[in-house]
Amino acid sequence: MRIKQKPEDFSVKESYRFDEAANGRHRVYLMDKQKLSTFDAVNRLITTFGLKPGSISYCGLKDKQGRTEQIIAVDGADVDMQQPDLRLKFLGRTDKALSARNITSNRFSVTVRDMTHDSLAPLNLATAEVNRLGVVNYFDSQRFGALKHGQGFIAKDIIRGDFEAALHNYFARPSELDRTEDAKVKGFWRDNWGRWDARVPFEGAKKYHRILKSLRDQPGDWMRAFLQIDSDYRAMILFEYQSYLWNEGVRRYLQLLLPREHMFPMRYQAGTLLHFRDASPEVLATLREATFPLVGPDTTFKDPKVAEAMAWVLGKEKLQLADLRIKNAERLLYFKEEQRPLLMFPHKLVVGRTQNDDVNRGAIKVNVAFTLPPGAYATLVIKRLFHFEYTEDTKEEVRASQRPRLVATERAEAHVEEAQRIARETEGPSRHRALASHAT
Repeated sequence: MRIKQKPEDFSVKESYRFDEAANGRHRVYLMDKQKLSTFDAVNRLITTFGLKPGSISYCGLKDKQGRTEQIIAVDGADVDMQQPDLRLKFLGRTDKALSARNITSNRFSVTVRDMTHDSLAPLNLATAEVNRLGVVNYFDSQRFGALKHGQGFIAKDIIRGDFEAALHNYFARPSELDRTEDAKVKGFWRDNWGRWDARVPFEGAKKYHRILKSLRDQPGDWMRAFLQIDSDYRAMILFEYQSYLWNEGVRRYLQLLLPREHMFPMRYQAGTLLHFRDASPEVLATLREATFPLVGPDTTFKDPKVAEAMAWVLGKEKLQLADLRIKNAERLLYFKEEQRPLLMFPHKLVVGRTQNDDVNRGAIKVNVAFTLPPGAYATLVIKRLFHFEYTEDTKEEVRASQRPRLVATERAEAHVEEAQRIARETEGPSRHRALASHAT
């Protein structure tokens, strides 16, 4: 099975609410985007309209791979964007910036492709299991983009107090999978680390202007430079590692509650997750009501098994809870404790009729639609429904699959550079002759 082969194969629409105010300072827009992360879309708007960092608020992050709708609010400015991959529709004005409180749910529609008729019987069984048991509310692979792109958990550098390493991983470690201007900028700073006055020959360098200004003004003050990163992105860097600790803790917690034969593993970007096919009524009742903490330095545990699970995870990571308090930056960099439901239950789950797959010859496709609460991952529902044939590519497999595209891109770029070089060489003598002729 395959998902997200076409942008329209994965769509999500927010159910939202906000208090309208005719003279409110925040303009609210419905943002329709394709093949863009929320950060990419917001950064494009900030750059295009010359807005201040942090002037755009939103309710949550939406998947890059697909077509998504979400609301954003722009502080103190009217904007308009009507591009093929990014469109805005004005909805009204409000007095307050948006937050997670403004979203009530997300409705997903996912086309699953490259199926065979043999998949239908296990799909029906898995659908019944999901309706009865729910799905473990893990953070899925897209939460861990820094791992995919080779940056590692930058939060680990921060916990160690090594802000130079954190900065290096943030803007001087290009991904093998990235051919954008941003990757070229990162490659430049990898090769010119410490030469902060060096001139970057790429447009994407503007993104790191505040960091570089800080390093020029106060070289060696790595924490000060790191704190120039947009506050939302800094929070995401910490939340990424916090999400990993949550996943590992819940995986261990399930091992303490359920027999091995009731569970099955599923690979993802940051390791392996455990899902379950069955549970006793008593255990299922416990899991339905359970929450599990996104831990911070002051987290306490009421459930002894939750405490045991997190102790195991922290021991594996060679950490104590107190290590999650960032020295000398507690107000600007902090792991915020939060309780997250252990299970999610897809609402209005509908598995449509099969159709011939118009992308994969000889295969069939099916549309799956459902509603989830904010913060839950639709991809996990799909993987749980199709667990019998879904496999997650390893980082090495992703790189291998991308290699032909990357090679083709590199060749195209080389041809462009060669053509530009030849044009410059031929332009030089012609221009010289023209100037000489004009002089006479």
